Amino acid sequence: MQIHTTARHCELDGDVRQFAQQRLEKFGKFAHDITEAHLVVTAEGYRHAAEITLKLKRREMVCREESTEARSAIDLAADRLEHQLRKLKEYRVSRRRGRTHEAAPDGATTTNGAAEPEVDADLEAFLEEDGEE
Repeated sequence: MQIHTTARHCELDGDVRQFAQQRLEKFGKFAHDITEAHLVVTAEGYRHAAEITLKLKRREMVCREESTEARSAIDLAADRLEHQLRKLKEYRVSRRRGRTHEAAPDGATTTNGAAEPEVDADLEAFLEEDGEE
């Protein structure tokens, strides 16, 4: 993952740049397809705005936060983006787990190796009656 940092109307100290670098590198544990991260810190009077753009394989995520200090603005934006990435990872994992249904040799479907229980005869009769009407 490439990380680009831009400062507009201000100068970022080395420790702030290093903090941002470390914070953005942690996003790799939520999504392995992050190709690029771009951080833009803008100073407007007493406010600092941090905008983080992540480019993933098929999508782009953007978050913008403001604070009185550049470091806290970066931290707030990274927190919000981390929340978005967690939701994306949960979505991806749930989609992947949904595809693990396999057919058993007797024709019953299984979920993670366990066979589903047989349907009661009464329930089958009820469903057949309901379908005839």
